[in-house]
Amino acid sequence: MLVKTNCIDDGKKVWWDMRPHHVYPTLEFRVCDAVTKIEEALCLAALSQAICAKLLKLRRNNLGFRRYSPHLIAENKWRALRHGVSGQLIDFGRQTEVPMATLVSELIEFVDDVVDELGCRAEVAYAETIVRDGTSADRQLAVLDATGSLHAVVDSIAAETAEGLFV
Repeated sequence: MLVKTNCIDDGKKVWWDMRPHHVYPTLEFRVCDAVTKIEEALCLAALSQAICAKLLKLRRNNLGFRRYSPHLIAENKWRALRHGVSGQLIDFGRQTEVPMATLVSELIEFVDDVVDELGCRAEVAYAETIVRDGTSADRQLAVLDATGSLHAVVDSIAAETAEGLFV
């Protein structure tokens, strides 16, 4: 409708966190595009794939999953952006704050029955490493604190991004 009503030129102008691709029959996840380590990229791709597979499995078995208000989702997204993996998120079912690590463990458990079929158990499990060791943002802040240099931060990002890509 946005294209039809001339709000946007085409579907690639929609900047949602997740969207159907405007040409291909796929979903695009746009929320996790700032990782610097290949292991993190593989982990996030595997988690996205596993979540989709799990929800599809539930649907095929005529089962559903809880739906929550977009406002609640936005609150947790903001908390994750602001506080990173060391922050507290809202557990909507329990209606209380919990460490992000708790919800990551629950997410891994939620998709457990589909990861072997997808061949991504190790990649999904890497989420616990990210929670334990921090994200690229955590590492960038550590470099800035240690050196006081934005150039050093850029150098560290470049080094992490290249690490493991060349044999």
